[in-house]
Amino acid sequence: MAISDTQFTEWLEDQSAVRCVLVDAVANVSGADTTRYLSTTGYVTGGSDTPANTDYLPIISGGVSFTESLDIEAKASLSFGNIELSNPSGEYDEWLNDVWVNRQIQVFIGDVRWARADFRLIFDGISADISSPGIAKLSISVRDKLQRLNTPVHDVLLGGTTANKDRLLPICMGEVFNVTPLLSNPATHEYIVHARAVEDIIEVRDNGVPVDFTKNNPAGKFTLDQNPHGTITASVQGDKPMTYSNTIADLIQILVTDGGKVSEQFTASDIDTANFTAFNSANPQPVGSFFNVRTNVLKAVNDLAASVGAQAVMSRAGLLRLLKVELPATGADGAITTDDIEENSLKIIARTGVRASIKLGFCKNYTVQNGIQTGIPEDNKVLFSEQWLDRVATDTSTATQYKLDAEPKRKETQLLVQADADVEAQRLLDFFKVPRTTYSFNGGVRLIEMQLGDKKTLTHPRFGLSSGVDGMVVMLKIDWLKFKVSMGVIT
Repeated sequence: MAISDTQFTEWLEDQSAVRCVLVDAVANVSGADTTRYLSTTGYVTGGSDTPANTDYLPIISGGVSFTESLDIEAKASLSFGNIELSNPSGEYDEWLNDVWVNRQIQVFIGDVRWARADFRLIFDGISADISSPGIAKLSISVRDKLQRLNTPVHDVLLGGTTANKDRLLPICMGEVFNVTPLLSNPATHEYIVHARAVEDIIEVRDNGVPVDFTKNNPAGKFTLDQNPHGTITASVQGDKPMTYSNTIADLIQILVTDGGKVSEQFTASDIDTANFTAFNSANPQPVGSFFNVRTNVLKAVNDLAASVGAQAVMSRAGLLRLLKVELPATGADGAITTDDIEENSLKIIARTGVRASIKLGFCKNYTVQNGIQTGIPEDNKVLFSEQWLDRVATDTSTATQYKLDAEPKRKETQLLVQADADVEAQRLLDFFKVPRTTYSFNGGVRLIEMQLGDKKTLTHPRFGLSSGVDGMVVMLKIDWLKFKVSMGVIT
């Protein structure tokens, strides 16, 4: 029977434990991907283990320290680290000739007395490269699996013989307003709004005037029923692989499992299903994105997530999660006390600037049209001439207290509905209208199982924390050889 979570926690604090780190690292050797099995101490798997009867080379000498973080501005951040290997005689110099870049690497922790299946996965990512920082050692730098999303959403061109033959097919996710479709057949006035089936082509316009058209939703196309006179635009409910959705979590799941290079796509097993389900329930706001130029999957994912202040992160088990920095944090509360914090290690590493006003852009107009001369209402002409609709949330007492009068910079979102933009602007204002402090400190084994986004009450006799202050874990750096933790908590 596998080691239970409770047994694993007890083992972490067991002074008699014989801890061992195992690494399964893939490298391309002479054109063939080959897994190298490495460890901190000698370890041999049994005949019923996977992999069976395998000797792990005991050459890991340092590193095995990984850093992960959340950004308060919801910008993308990758976990990173390194693994140092002993190479005093140059026995493994030839490994520098192999290709390690973008190959899978997994790191496990356990006891040398355990079966291989009882070891816990503590990192599942990719190698960035291998180097030799000293004559007696090698170093494998690693990144989390988000690096796999650093590829274009797609690279499919229209093709054929028209003037647009070298243009990318557009991609429409969720609902979008006033996009410029790709003219695919000038002779028949056929246009493409999405590279495959869509839910609906809501309206087509010629210089802002709604016109008659024949839609072909299964192909993501429409044909004008008359000759075009000016700029053709459309409003679309986009991608429909099976069932149409316009929520953030659903669209991100489609992007990471169906976008980018096929070899780098995630599968359902790479996604934290419980996290995505909970995120969808808490964040049902309709959104939309349109891409008609080369766009990176990771950027597309984080633009969607950032619409509600969230970001994509990988768990230690290599599962994609969506988290947002918010206070009070959600989830079960936990305590971090003086007993958990290494003496004299507590310090303040960041304080946010106070903001008295937040401006959010929503309902993006993908085709800005100035000076429309058609007979549409003036309000519509103004609408088509602006790229964003804006909503502003302001706290006058904060502005007075901190003497703030600067015009807020617009934060662009993929939100569609004004009410949702109002709610998100107010949420951000409530967060930033007071200074937020990030504390860092070092701790031991008891803190190792904490995760990014965890809700924690931080108690310490310094910095006004004596009565306990609610916060969220936003940074973790774990040294799995020394079993030490550096942590950041925002309050």
